[in-house]
Amino acid sequence: MTVRTLTPRGRDQRGSLSLEFVLLVPALVLLFGVMVGGARAWIARSGVEQLAAAAARGASLERTPAEAEAAAQRLAAAQLGVGGIRCSSVSVTVDAGVLDSPTGTPGDVRATVLCAVPLADVLVPGWPGSIDVGATAAAVADSYRERK
Repeated sequence: MTVRTLTPRGRDQRGSLSLEFVLLVPALVLLFGVMVGGARAWIARSGVEQLAAAAARGASLERTPAEAEAAAQRLAAAQLGVGGIRCSSVSVTVDAGVLDSPTGTPGDVRATVLCAVPLADVLVPGWPGSIDVGATAAAVADSYRERK
C-alpha cells in the first residue's frame, strides 16, 4: 500500500521543486547576461573616452597632421593593449588641420575613437552581435610652437 502525504489543502507537492527550478534558472541566466553585457558596454564607453583623450593629447604635441595621425594611432593602440577594453574593431580619426596653420594661430586637435564591443558571447536572446561605442576628445595645440 502506498502512503501519500498531503498538504493541508490536499495537494501533492512532489515535483514542485523541479518546476520552480525550471522556471527560475532561465530567468536568472538572462538577468546575469544582461548585467554582464551592460557592464561590458559601460567599461568600454569609459575606456573609449580615455582612448580619445590620449589620442588627442598625443596628436596635439606633433608638428604636422600626418605625424599627429600616426601618434594618435600609436597611442590608442598602446592604451587599448593595457586598458583591458574588448573591441572587435577600433577606428581612430584625427582632425589636426590646425597644425597646417602658421605659428601663433590658436586651435585644437580633435580625435574620435570608435570601438565595436562584442556581445555575441553574452547569453541574451535578441541582443546584437556587437554595439558601437564612440567618443571624441580635443586638446589645445600650442599656438607658439614651431610647425612644419
